[in-house]
Amino acid sequence: MTQQLTNRFVRERECAQITGLSRQRRWKMEKQGTFPKRINLGPRTIAWKLSELQQWIEDTAKAGYLANAK
Repeated sequence: MTQQLTNRFVRERECAQITGLSRQRRWKMEKQGTFPKRINLGPRTIAWKLSELQQWIEDTAKAGYLANAK
């Protein structure tokens, strides 16, 4: 299996590394509907889908590029 899995769960620390955003900023953005929603895996365990984070990064980069191009 040489492909990287893109549809796996990402926990808090890895989510922060991938996005470069703090926990508080991501929480606020999630409440505003501008960041992927977390998934409850258990009573004290949350995660995000890696594929959703990658799509968010791509969409955010495109939106930033288009805003700067105007």
